[in-house]
Amino acid sequence: MDSYWKEVEGKRLHDPLTQKQKHGDPIPQIWVQGPLIVGVGPSGLATAACLKHKGIQSLILERAECIASLWQFKTYDRLRLHLPKQFCELPLMPFPSDFPTYPTKQQFLAYLKAYADYFKLKPVFNSTVTKAEWDERCGFWRVKAVVVGKCVEYLCKWLIVATGENAEEFVPQIDGLEEFEGPVVHTSSYKTGGEFGGKKVLVIGCGNSGMEVCLDLCNFNAFPHLVVRNSVHILPHKMLGRSTFGLSMCLLRWLPMRIVDQFLLLLSRLILGDTSRLGLNRPKLGPLQLKNLSGKTPVLDVGTFAKIKSGKIKVRRGVSRLSQHTAEFVDGSVESFDAIILATGYKSNVPSWLKESKMFSEKDGMPRKEFPNGWKGECGLYAVGFTKRGLLGASMDARRIAEDIEVVWKANESALMAFTHSSVLPQSRVQRHD
Repeated sequence: MDSYWKEVEGKRLHDPLTQKQKHGDPIPQIWVQGPLIVGVGPSGLATAACLKHKGIQSLILERAECIASLWQFKTYDRLRLHLPKQFCELPLMPFPSDFPTYPTKQQFLAYLKAYADYFKLKPVFNSTVTKAEWDERCGFWRVKAVVVGKCVEYLCKWLIVATGENAEEFVPQIDGLEEFEGPVVHTSSYKTGGEFGGKKVLVIGCGNSGMEVCLDLCNFNAFPHLVVRNSVHILPHKMLGRSTFGLSMCLLRWLPMRIVDQFLLLLSRLILGDTSRLGLNRPKLGPLQLKNLSGKTPVLDVGTFAKIKSGKIKVRRGVSRLSQHTAEFVDGSVESFDAIILATGYKSNVPSWLKESKMFSEKDGMPRKEFPNGWKGECGLYAVGFTKRGLLGASMDARRIAEDIEVVWKANESALMAFTHSSVLPQSRVQRHD
């Protein structure tokens, strides 16, 4: 084992992270007795709470300076949860009873803070994980991070990836995008339509965010044009006096998904009319089948469709090219715009730091196994918040992970304590995190 640590020490001398340390000091190593969680959004919080409920302490690393930084800094002001609160609560703690059915962004953030306080979760903020890899020879994960400007290496038996599907903004390649002279804003930076009052705005992307941004722009007297490149399912927010999602979940208890889809589409046709007449063609698969197979979420209409029907929001086909002030569309038409908003979503950043390819795809950073089997990998590696099923899916993952780790934890707790004090790790370099 001594020869192994000599080899590690030699590699460390040539590691770029080591070279950043002042005065040539070696990177401190910290042994984490419990799981190490990367990311403290709702997924990371839920997993840490489930573990703690079972008596297992975890260490949470977060690159930002607060919990749920995506919700805090990269969401627009008018955002509400798209699903009823009972489908969005985290494990072991419901929303306050006085919260509305669809909590606002501010209310959801208050709930997350109360959740972290209740379970006494204390993440290490300003901690950017730069590399994580499984050490086959010693049987633990080596996780390198820059913590408040200093390099640290954590050693752990369990690594939980909670950075989620939405870690980084996705910006598509559009010919001439860099030539456009007006503002080009991703929805992660969009706050309110007040900044675009009286302007003609091209919104690229027709998911829930793109639709809601268009509605917000209308409310501030802007003139949005919505680019709909592919087919899309638009469903009323409510059907038969109930939330569409809640009604769907109820029907699925008794009926096959295909029948429920047909029912939802029939009601949508009665409530909204034929959406294809306005340039919003529906996919061949029903909304639930499509969601189940591809993770593509149907749009739950909160008022945007009425603006499209009235002509206040123009639907356009795909963009073929942009120039200084204009957009050329695939139908050959050309029109001028003052600004562009990219409602093009987000992507995983896992491949940039996790040196593992069996569980996660190197192409898109998502688990290779489809839901509900993508939460567990090999060698104590787990994923939470990658189900494409929102907060409900993250809560399911969190519970499964805690239950799985608990089995090993109870069987090996005494052995882990002994391992921490053994001579396997050079005590001069290794600290403990309990």
